[in-house]
Amino acid sequence: MATEKKTIFSPELAARFDKLVTLYPMRRSALVPMLLYAQDEVGYISKEVVAEVAERLGLRENDVESVLSYYSMLRTKPAGKYNVQVCTNISCMLRDGYGILEHCKKRLGIDHKEVTADGLFSLEEVECIGACCWAPAIQVNYDFYDELTPEKMDQILDDYKAGRGKETV
Repeated sequence: MATEKKTIFSPELAARFDKLVTLYPMRRSALVPMLLYAQDEVGYISKEVVAEVAERLGLRENDVESVLSYYSMLRTKPAGKYNVQVCTNISCMLRDGYGILEHCKKRLGIDHKEVTADGLFSLEEVECIGACCWAPAIQVNYDFYDELTPEKMDQILDDYKAGRGKETV
């Protein structure tokens, strides 16, 4: 009788991981995709996530933590339900990206990499989200918003707070 492996992930994600490692010539190459998928399911990369991913790939936990500390899109603390990422790279900076970031800080009452008390929003300053032609831009989870003004930003935040954000529709 085969012993089923214990996992902290859903059966669907565990199966996805099993397939993912077969797609690369070296198992280690699946590390970043696995961490991203795990973060989507768990909400952040916990010590338990690190341990299981390391075991699945035949790596030391230290190796996983080294990669984890390098990539800014990987979080070691829970984010809000809606993670607001404000781009401040050159195009967005020139079109008031920092003004949008400051507006969000004031409006949400939090700073970079913090979460609102109700757990609804988190805020991050990010280097680039690839929307340079439509600056300033933000990303809320996986939804993009561009050509922003403080008024548009308020409407976006109000929509998510009321459950009317793009991903909730």
